[in-house]
Amino acid sequence: MTIYVGNLSYDVTETDLKEVFGEYGSVTDVQIPVDRETQRKRGFGFIKMATDDEETKAIGELDTAEWMGRVLKVNKARPREERKSSGDSWGDKKNYSRSY
Repeated sequence: MTIYVGNLSYDVTETDLKEVFGEYGSVTDVQIPVDRETQRKRGFGFIKMATDDEETKAIGELDTAEWMGRVLKVNKARPREERKSSGDSWGDKKNYSRSY
């Protein structure tokens, strides 16, 4: 299971998250996504912990907690959805034939 942490301060670091979630168990991974163009943190992150029990406890304790001047949103992460490409691409196999 992976934990989603939303409404993070843009100043938060992976070390900060490891420390806070480490109070509830062993943190095995931390990811803070950044915008591809601006390289600015996007305001959310993902945490993995050693056991489901530790993750459940962290979610219960930290959801709606105030930290670094913000109220956190903490819950189970949902599986990533496949994105559809926008617009037509040259690789699409469409019938563009005309009748004269």
